[in-house]
Amino acid sequence: MKPINDLSIAEASEQIAARKLGPQELLAACLQRIEALDPALNAFIHVAAEPARREAALREEELDRHGPRSPLHGIPVAIKDIIDVESEATTAHSRIFVTPRAERDARVISQLRAAGAVIIGKTALHEYATGGPSFDLPWPPARNPWLRANHPGGSSSGSGVAVACGMVPAAIGTDTAGSVRHPATACGIVGLKPTYGAVSVDRVFPLSSSLDHVGPMARTVRDCSLLFDAVRLHGDGMPTNRPMEFRQHLKGLKIGVIDEFNAEADPEILQAFQAALDVLKQLGAALVPLKGLPTLAQFTGCGRLLLEAESYAIHAAWLADRPQDYGERGRTKLLRGRQIDALSYDEALRDRNELRRRFSGAIHGLDAAVCVSSLELPCAIDDEEAIDRTYNRQARTPFNVTGSPAIALPIGFARSGLPIGMQVVGHHYAEAMILGVAHAYEQANAWHSMRPPLPELAAPELEKGYQP
Repeated sequence: MKPINDLSIAEASEQIAARKLGPQELLAACLQRIEALDPALNAFIHVAAEPARREAALREEELDRHGPRSPLHGIPVAIKDIIDVESEATTAHSRIFVTPRAERDARVISQLRAAGAVIIGKTALHEYATGGPSFDLPWPPARNPWLRANHPGGSSSGSGVAVACGMVPAAIGTDTAGSVRHPATACGIVGLKPTYGAVSVDRVFPLSSSLDHVGPMARTVRDCSLLFDAVRLHGDGMPTNRPMEFRQHLKGLKIGVIDEFNAEADPEILQAFQAALDVLKQLGAALVPLKGLPTLAQFTGCGRLLLEAESYAIHAAWLADRPQDYGERGRTKLLRGRQIDALSYDEALRDRNELRRRFSGAIHGLDAAVCVSSLELPCAIDDEEAIDRTYNRQARTPFNVTGSPAIALPIGFARSGLPIGMQVVGHHYAEAMILGVAHAYEQANAWHSMRPPLPELAAPELEKGYQP
């Protein structure tokens, strides 16, 4: 029988519905795992243990009265600390902006509670989601559970770490240039960036309003689907989004391969991706090389300009009045937008429309497309030069620019022991399709069942505790 902390959302949900596992018991196991491992990994900024215990007790009472609200009933969920949770602080991992007590839940939190989830606490991120670990902030950066000396991706770093090592079965992150999919890839879990606008960003502190997304992170594709179904928007003119198709094969599907985005990837990543393509073919998919796409540099250049201009506009007053209160990395990145004029920003908006049009044309007639996620493996967390050189070598930003749904999932491991991931991408509001393709691939492999070497990681660190 699986340990409680290794249960997927779907497995825990089945046990809760059958009264074999209680919400309070599940929460206690999560809190125990957090207490044991977080001093070495820094996944959490704040653990809301007492509010979570009260919520779990309420979920247990509801279960006895009328059964589970949804598959998320009693499931603990961690929240990136850029999203408001009522009565909890929102720090954005920065000394600049601390909301001591949020006035109300963000809409995504309200939706999770309505589904019966238990909010367990707030996770670490990169300052204001700007990207890159920093050691000059009030909280230390989260660390990769597979190799603690390496970074865990970002900016939803703590959410990825918490899920990967079983502190929680589920987490919510944000994704502006790949920030759900990056830690998912670096930590060996699954992360979904939905279609732009499919999940509310109400009371989520913005980084770049035209690129920001909120998305689920979990250990399996099915779990991400359950989370997405709970937090996606319904009605209000939103297109109908079908539930995930539990595909066992991919016969009859045409899947594009975005070789343009893969060309400069590390050889170990390319080898794992090629093996993943072989599995897709064995499952029956017809693989089609995508032609006529803009270059990766065109997508990332457009996304970078939009992000820098919009993020600077949000932070301009604080950067003028309190620049010393930012971490050096966050301040440097945010100040880049000061040099962008209105003409350049307007041109980037036009470029984005053209890039969207060309991508839509390239995948017309296909069911989905695939490409690598990262072009480089995560480097050492304290090697600033390597971070600057490798952090943005990735193929995730194009789908923030296009607004397309994209899911990252594990496809193997490098010789170093670090996970490798790929992306499945689809048409707008075609989450059901990309989840189905990813699920079929996942079920043909055991990558999603691999776990970090937690006892070996935690034991020596916990004797003295991690000191930032």
